[in-house]
Amino acid sequence: MWLLDKFLTSAIRRGRLIVTDHDGKTYEYGPDHDGAPPLHIRLTHRKAANHIARYPQLGAGEAYMWGWLTVDEPHDIRDLVLLVTMNARGEAERVLKPQGMLRKAAQKLLARADSLNPRGKARKNAEHTYNLTRRLYELFLDEDRQYTMAYYREDPASTSLEKAQLDKKAHLAAKMYVKPPVNGRRQRILDIGCGWGGFALYLARHYDVEVTGVALAEDQIAFCKERATQAGLADRVDFKLMDYRDVTGQFDRISSVGLLEHVGTPHYPQFYEHTNRLLAPDGVMISHCCGRAGPPGFTDKWTRKYIFPGGYIPALSELVTQSERHGWQVMDVEAMRFHYSHTLEEWYNRTVMHRREIVDLYDEQFYRMWLFYLAGAEQSFRHGGMVNWQLVYVKDRAAIPMTREWIEIESARLREADEGNVPVWHLDPAPREAAE
Repeated sequence: MWLLDKFLTSAIRRGRLIVTDHDGKTYEYGPDHDGAPPLHIRLTHRKAANHIARYPQLGAGEAYMWGWLTVDEPHDIRDLVLLVTMNARGEAERVLKPQGMLRKAAQKLLARADSLNPRGKARKNAEHTYNLTRRLYELFLDEDRQYTMAYYREDPASTSLEKAQLDKKAHLAAKMYVKPPVNGRRQRILDIGCGWGGFALYLARHYDVEVTGVALAEDQIAFCKERATQAGLADRVDFKLMDYRDVTGQFDRISSVGLLEHVGTPHYPQFYEHTNRLLAPDGVMISHCCGRAGPPGFTDKWTRKYIFPGGYIPALSELVTQSERHGWQVMDVEAMRFHYSHTLEEWYNRTVMHRREIVDLYDEQFYRMWLFYLAGAEQSFRHGGMVNWQLVYVKDRAAIPMTREWIEIESARLREADEGNVPVWHLDPAPREAAE
């Protein structure tokens, strides 16, 4: 316990934390100025404290997953992650030098090796993340299954996740500057990493276009095809189980939403080179991805091991540098701050509401793993250095208007078209009882 005690003594400067070790001994950290009830955690295994101290991100997540770490009510794991991340930015490295710095260097090398994603490994990674049972995603995502940041144009506290996700799609679609058919020819759009098909179907509903969506998870594509048929759009939206690197032909618009996090830095040159080849000379590409507000970094071991193998969140410098080398011109950059933290908070709350059903689908360890993932991700976007990037790329500067007004005008038109057609998410009686 001494190493964890050393870290927490130095790190917790706001709030109040009480730790009861497996032997019943209690440790207290932080001031007690605001009178709020302290957060109390219990370490139930003799190895828990050392496992957390030696491998903070991996160790804390695994300790919680395995039941080695529990949080007393009325708090939960999200409150603990919030408290620690609010206090301890960079503190672990300072307290645990030099071992901590050496370990960080080793982790960085391993993370870079893990980001190599040839076709076979890329498909395996996608299946690990997205071929989980459909019901799991139904329980915590919005009804359109948007597994990326929602866009809160208004107060997040009074905006439903469904409304924010609709606004996100309108914001993205507006930036693509889609044009009507000319002489009967529809514009062709490629949606790379199409997920469960929500954005591709949105584009087909709002524009007279032909859309091709590609992804690597078999069940996602099967679900996309089912949705296209049910929506009466199968003649204009074609979903394919395919690596984007195998796509051929030419497209007027390309979208990649939540894709670049899975590409891997060694493959950025290939991504930009191939998409440049696919896009028409006067085309537009929009990319939406999680991003770092600071310099390049690396993905922590816990996330790589349990949630997004092969994944990496890029810095803006990495995206711009590589795109410039392969013929792209970056015409618009927007940093989306805090939107994802509100999205993740809602996903977390919906997961908690459906605890009983998720445990029945998987088990208690999976449920705890999912909570830790969502809580940790939320705090990275709320207190850490994570944002979302939206970048508009062109090959010809004349491809889009001179000023940005077109984005807001078209977004407003799309939102007006969506008005009155916002799905209302609701809980059925069984999950509501399970949350109590």
